[in-house]
Amino acid sequence: MGIPFVTVGTPFRSKRSQLVQKDGLQRVIGRARSEPGCRGLLVLFDADDDCPKDQVPQLVKWAEAAAAPLPCAVVMAKREYEAWFLGNLEVLLQMRGVRQAAPYESDPEAKRDARGEVESRFGRDFHYVEKEDQPALTVLSDWAVVHQRCRSFRKMAKETSKLFRACGFAPQPWPPVA
Repeated sequence: MGIPFVTVGTPFRSKRSQLVQKDGLQRVIGRARSEPGCRGLLVLFDADDDCPKDQVPQLVKWAEAAAAPLPCAVVMAKREYEAWFLGNLEVLLQMRGVRQAAPYESDPEAKRDARGEVESRFGRDFHYVEKEDQPALTVLSDWAVVHQRCRSFRKMAKETSKLFRACGFAPQPWPPVA
């Protein structure tokens, strides 16, 4: 988004069941906002079978109350974060040396068990381990491609831009227009 340097704190991994409850969400936010230098918070987790549009408005109210006066955003990845990997599957497979990799043919965010689908597409020698593979595939992903294919990622980009503005940055439109 054209911001040269942003310090991102260490993510707090929490159970989804904790994040959809007022006390659990507010406890996690309290812990995160107490980190030195924290200027804003992004809460990101899987929607699973819930509809983000139904869940997020109440979660935002709870989150903003706990984060105040810091800006805070809540985003639910439709189904699972790994659906975003399906959104740029051909990019990830090409990086693994699969020359004729094709895009995922269906809506990546409609797939139940996107994690299992990613694992199966990568081949028998690949066993997805969330704590290791999620950060590694995140670094390798082409997020502009994901932005085109995954509505919940577009929501995350929009909310991230709002957070940057609330923290005093001037984000440029993203993804950049070619």
